[in-house]
Amino acid sequence: MGFMRFASVAALALLASTQIQAKEWTKVRIGTEASYPPFAYTTADGELAGFEIELGNALCAEAKVECEWLPVDWDGLIPGLVAGKYEVIMASMSITPERKERIDFSAKYYQTPPAVVVPKDSKFTEATVEGMAGALVGAQVGATHAVFAEDVLTKSEVSLYPTADEYKLDLESGRLDAAVDDVVVLSDWLNSEEGACCKLLGTMSPIPEIHGEGVGVGVRTGAQDLADLFSKAVIALRENGKYKEINDKYFDFDAYGE
Repeated sequence: MGFMRFASVAALALLASTQIQAKEWTKVRIGTEASYPPFAYTTADGELAGFEIELGNALCAEAKVECEWLPVDWDGLIPGLVAGKYEVIMASMSITPERKERIDFSAKYYQTPPAVVVPKDSKFTEATVEGMAGALVGAQVGATHAVFAEDVLTKSEVSLYPTADEYKLDLESGRLDAAVDDVVVLSDWLNSEEGACCKLLGTMSPIPEIHGEGVGVGVRTGAQDLADLFSKAVIALRENGKYKEINDKYFDFDAYGE
């Protein structure tokens, strides 16, 4: 199945009438959280890297705008956007009704399911509500996966962490029984030396009311022209093969989702 089939006819028709505003938007500042590999992270040389960084640069090139990346702590992303410190957010931020009360979004640019990881010697054997009963589960505060853990894993105790790196450290040290996050993020960690402690217990079905419509580019409320600029660029990259080129550097599946 080709990548073209993923772009809906309705979305194409809606965005066909929206022209990228290159004359109005010549430079865009992008807020991101650079501690979420393989999507966005900082290399040993201090450079930003990852799927979202490469995709964001490709989107800006398609839209013919200059992009400047600004690393921001997760909790400060939306407040910083609203305060005008940058024009957009690209930080694996899911499009949810709660967030749409504060900011607007482009169409999605990826969508992957939640998963559970546990230490290799864990007594827990199933990524289900019953299978996780009694577990102390970590998740990143403010993320949809934290809401998912608190709302769905009702027989577990949930502990929230400022960053994904911090819950990973507690998993390694045995202070956590499990953690919930995006399957790609967890799989990438498990394939690293730091993640040798643990294993993937399984994925769980995303809940639309929690996980939303996928991950989108966040913009200030009312900045529909900027949201449309990125939405149209996403479709263009899906059509011309650039999305697949970047996707295949990081994943062996289509991160765009269904």
